[in-house]
Amino acid sequence: MADDLIHDQNAGIERLLEIMRRLRDPDTGCPWDIEQDFDTIAPYTIEEAYEVADAIERADWPELEGELGDLLLQSVYHTAIGEERGLFSFQSVVRNISDKMVARHPHVFGNESRDKSAEQQTADWEAIKAAERAGKEQRGTLDGVAVGLPALLRAYKLQKRAARVGFDWPDTRDVIAKISEEAAELVEASEELSPAEQFDEFGDLMFVMANLGRHLGIEPEAALRAANAKFTRRFAGVEAKLAQRGKTPDQSDLAEMDALWDAVKADEKAAKRP
Repeated sequence: MADDLIHDQNAGIERLLEIMRRLRDPDTGCPWDIEQDFDTIAPYTIEEAYEVADAIERADWPELEGELGDLLLQSVYHTAIGEERGLFSFQSVVRNISDKMVARHPHVFGNESRDKSAEQQTADWEAIKAAERAGKEQRGTLDGVAVGLPALLRAYKLQKRAARVGFDWPDTRDVIAKISEEAAELVEASEELSPAEQFDEFGDLMFVMANLGRHLGIEPEAALRAANAKFTRRFAGVEAKLAQRGKTPDQSDLAEMDALWDAVKADEKAAKRP
């Protein structure tokens, strides 16, 4: 019966759950899969989430379908480990998130009116989440902001949480002034301070840059991903132009590559013109 389920392409999530059970079977499963635990699988979970985001940014919908499957597998993997340890199961995880979404949308699933502004709905959402944190005895304003988030994203969320209780610069110009201050301190650090102090000042500058992104409505992690993609694309263009000259980057110099970089940028702008 189990083999029939595993080979039934129309069996949906039950098929995937059974595949994971077979992979984790201590007697007949895959040796690698059997050895995994929450800690060893967590890095793959993070990687798959970023690959989902990458497929969306590239508007590669067939790729997104596959990446969403890979991300779903991560949830199935963690829930299988949780079930083996008697902690939770896939069904309890589904029940938990379903209950949470119903509770957080009383204007859809309850008696509250849907006739609210987006701002009011956001305020209600945050109030519900605050009540949930209180129920978990997360009393501090910053409690519950996951430590394992990418650093820029966590900075953004920490500052957003602090802003809810009024700990925030009132004007974007204040943030920009702080950036100038931190940048000046970093210049001083590079000339006079120890490596540890330089490290500290650089972190302060990055933290304030994330705050500027929040004030501008820009999620810094997404913006940096986009900048990374742009740099990768343009440097590949430089390499392509060098190849046309029969050269590689290590056979070039900064002046030539900088000129080719400008040429690649000009090509991109020309391609965007109607």
